Amino acid sequence: MQPKQSIVHLPVYQPGKPIEEVKRELGLSEIIKLASNENPFGSSPKVKAAIEAELANISLYPDGGAVDLTSAVAKYLGVETNQLIFGAGSDEVILMLARAYLVPGDDTVMAKHTFPQYKHNCEIEGANCIEVPLNHGTHDLDAMLAAITDRTKIVWICNPNNPTGTMNTDEEIKAFLSKVPSNVLVVLDEAYCEYNTTGEYPDSIELIKQYENVISLRTFSKIYGLASLRIGYGVGHPSVIRTINQVREPFNTTRMAQAAAIAAIQDNKFIEKCRTANSAGLAYLTEQFAKLGLTAFPAHGNFVMVDVGRPAAAVFEGLLRKGIIVRGGHQLDFPTSIRVTIGSSEQNEKFIAALTQVLAETAVQA
Repeated sequence: MQPKQSIVHLPVYQPGKPIEEVKRELGLSEIIKLASNENPFGSSPKVKAAIEAELANISLYPDGGAVDLTSAVAKYLGVETNQLIFGAGSDEVILMLARAYLVPGDDTVMAKHTFPQYKHNCEIEGANCIEVPLNHGTHDLDAMLAAITDRTKIVWICNPNNPTGTMNTDEEIKAFLSKVPSNVLVVLDEAYCEYNTTGEYPDSIELIKQYENVISLRTFSKIYGLASLRIGYGVGHPSVIRTINQVREPFNTTRMAQAAAIAAIQDNKFIEKCRTANSAGLAYLTEQFAKLGLTAFPAHGNFVMVDVGRPAAAVFEGLLRKGIIVRGGHQLDFPTSIRVTIGSSEQNEKFIAALTQVLAETAVQA
């Protein structure tokens, strides 16, 4: 049996090492995972109550249209219900976008170092992926604009960018959109938008009102702490949402995920607490990196990419042996960098202590 040719060369997505696996491999009892940009503070207490209430309905199919969740998110964002589509994480919305819009021979534009699922799903559909190098870790919007041709269907912008954590400002995105042809869909992947505190972050909801070819992707996996439940969404013009809905699988989000997301989005106090703690953690890590003589990309999400000045694999393994899981840049085409999630204050301090030791241990090898 022969698979479709567009997938035979595709790599399988490699997530961060799970805690249980590291405990097993290294015989450690305490593990701090700072690899997958999860919320170290968990989720709102209201989420647990919502899930417990849904246990009585575990034998029933979920609402395929996620009507109650759609209503709650529409009210929260100030949009119409026909402007929203939900998926098993924003990953599935990416998949649906590629399925809905791309055919073999189409072009799609993205950064060279960004979330790999754009390229993965586009190549499955047989599209040509035009990868534009980052400019100091940030999307080079002028170069991306120049890469658009009459064959281009979708442009992907991860903002803040994963894995570098950098941000394109409201002014930069507006200038870009004003020049993009109206028949090219611009996907603003804003998985980490709730962490932003700069005052310069794009207001994509307003941009969608002005540009019918813009869709924002968001998720409940990050600041809302629902990563295990796989629930994310897209916000766009009704015509775009209708098109994506035509390829959506039935019952693609679960009852528990929908109920948890409704509870999560209504607890603004918890979200503000997480955002404040994340900002403090980011400031602490940035200060400590400077003291260690390390340089990092300006970070605007809940993670930071720092250049450790030596092979990333050695630092990754050294930290792993001390019970700290990070993302090694050697897996992301940043051979001397690591990406670390902002943890709790205690986790951040333990990470810096372990990193200081590992840098000393690997100094001779550098």
